[in-house]
Amino acid sequence: MEIVTKIAPLALAFIMLGLGLGLTTKDFLRVINNPRDFAVGFICQLIILPIVAYILVFIFRLPVELALGVMIIAAAPGGVTTNVMTKFAKGDVALSISLTAVISLISIISVPFIILQSAKLLGFSNISEEITMTGIAIKMAGVVAIPVILGMIIRNFAENFISSKISIIEKITGILFIIVFSAIWIEERENIFSYLAQAGLIALILNVTMMFIAYYIAKFFATGVEQRKCISIECGLQNGTLAVFVATQIFNDVIYIVPTAAYALIMYITAFIFMYIVRNTIK
Repeated sequence: MEIVTKIAPLALAFIMLGLGLGLTTKDFLRVINNPRDFAVGFICQLIILPIVAYILVFIFRLPVELALGVMIIAAAPGGVTTNVMTKFAKGDVALSISLTAVISLISIISVPFIILQSAKLLGFSNISEEITMTGIAIKMAGVVAIPVILGMIIRNFAENFISSKISIIEKITGILFIIVFSAIWIEERENIFSYLAQAGLIALILNVTMMFIAYYIAKFFATGVEQRKCISIECGLQNGTLAVFVATQIFNDVIYIVPTAAYALIMYITAFIFMYIVRNTIK
């Protein structure tokens, strides 16, 4: 995993910088002004998604390494591409941006908490005593929180220039995402299909199940159709690069990254199908 270990932190930092460049203080104030929709999305992604993942891991009786890999991707916040997908689906883009921003910042605490608690529940005892929640949180802050805040500061001083380059920034972050997962495929090409055979089905079921659960929860508790679309997409597209970074910080075996790789391959296919359905049939 030498290549992945080296490029994942840099790629994640640049991706989060790109997220920060697209944010303003309004994206955070919106949470206070419209708390209901945000709360629904927040609960679906931060609480219900990991619970659904754990139930599936228990049902599938996966090897503990793959089970933890599933929990890592389930703990990750929404990916930066959720904003673009939400726009194409005619969903609430402003809500999508707020959810991505806030949950990404909170992830420096929520991700290590979910992963370490999952390890205890799964009876996994091979995590080094040197690996602590605080230690992981500090490392994540360096590649998640700080780049986001730095991006917001840069935008504040160069609003017009950054606003005109947002589409380019989004394309660059997409390319960085592809580079990380291409590195995984290249480095582990001899074993990857074996791993995908073990993790592909649960990744598909988790992805599809969570999008539908989020959609119907939002149908009952969110304020409208646009918000339903947004929350579903936020819960279906995870930040795979962040998941890879966290996995490489805790474990030294590529098997923990396999569910993330499988999920990353699947989530865009299912998201496009979902996006097409809701865009053309749900008004």
